Amino acid sequence: MAAFGGARPRPLLLLLLGLVHGAAAVFVVKDANGTACIMANFSAAFLASYETRSGPKNVTFDLPSDAVVLNSSSCGKENTSDPSLMIAFGKGHGLTLNFTRNATRYSVQLMSFIYNLSDTQIFPNASSKETKTVESATDIRADINKKYRCVSNTQIHMHNVTVTFRDVTIQAYLANSNFSKEETRCEQDGPFPTTAPPPPPRPSPSPAPESPSVHKYNVSGANGTCLLASMGLQLNVTYKKKDNTTMVKVVSINPNKTTAGGSCGAQLVTLELRSESVALLVFQFGMNASTSRFFLQGIQLNMTLPDARDPTFKAGNNSLRALQATIGNSYKCNAGEHVQVTEAFSVNIIKVWVQAFQVQGDKFGSVEECQLDENSMLIPIAVGGALAGLVLIVLIAYLIGRKRSHAGYQTI
Repeated sequence: MAAFGGARPRPLLLLLLGLVHGAAAVFVVKDANGTACIMANFSAAFLASYETRSGPKNVTFDLPSDAVVLNSSSCGKENTSDPSLMIAFGKGHGLTLNFTRNATRYSVQLMSFIYNLSDTQIFPNASSKETKTVESATDIRADINKKYRCVSNTQIHMHNVTVTFRDVTIQAYLANSNFSKEETRCEQDGPFPTTAPPPPPRPSPSPAPESPSVHKYNVSGANGTCLLASMGLQLNVTYKKKDNTTMVKVVSINPNKTTAGGSCGAQLVTLELRSESVALLVFQFGMNASTSRFFLQGIQLNMTLPDARDPTFKAGNNSLRALQATIGNSYKCNAGEHVQVTEAFSVNIIKVWVQAFQVQGDKFGSVEECQLDENSMLIPIAVGGALAGLVLIVLIAYLIGRKRSHAGYQTI
């Protein structure tokens, strides 16, 4: 990997625009003939967790206006290497977008971030002076000869670093050295109108495995526990097999073969799960400060499907509003929750009990039950009340009838 500290762009690799700190910038990669092959216009903010002598600490910072395109960026060579955009800033920090393509689509296959803990302006009192690298697959993809467009904020989680992109326009494999007029929009900006015929009915899923085990997960940060979650997890994934048939796969998360991690932020709490069958499953909890409520904001999945036409399956949605409760309380639903993340991916959350942000003493707070649990309690109460009323009516009728029968006999 090329060094990021002190890098300077060469004439063929230009940073065209960077107006103010945190403002959107246009980054361009050109080949030796001066033809642009990659253009990217976005602003970005970073949330990183690092260790200090007094414990873990979270820090946020923006991609600055003086960020530059490195000369190690590349337009790629057919059958030997893929295009890459490498951006450097500060004292040895760098963001890299690696692209790939097939016959119809291109994507940011891998995003990586290098950060230097010896930069005391961003990482004060860091206990290590190392330069670290984190990386993740992304959902950034578009049709060939179209630009990728996403007005909504998009988050990429890379271990203990979260990158939030704002107002993104990206295009690789450019045809005319400029952004295409046609675009592929991100899912977060949807839904979009369509005149296409409805898809054929989906096949019935294969028989579901046994109900997944319920497990308690804990995420802690500098200020203590920020997430408690007790739940079982079952993933429903729809994909095309190599023979072009549609398959519905049901995957239960085995807690005994799963590693858990996450991060605590002021506005975002994440739970990250990894297992032998799932490369990464992320649950993101956000909050609404005006209503003092937390909720499940996003779910991201990255897994491998060996029999799929495209073995790498990635799906995500950052616009969810599930599992809501007042901050300081917990959300509980013994009936379980079904969360539809995308058209091809959903999650069954079994016997969920969760609390995000303000967790006192590593214990769940006052319970706010889901509507299904409340209804399940009302049914026996209503049935019991009806039976009691029926018994009372029968008793009254019996007493009235008995009194009338006695009134028919007179003493002689």
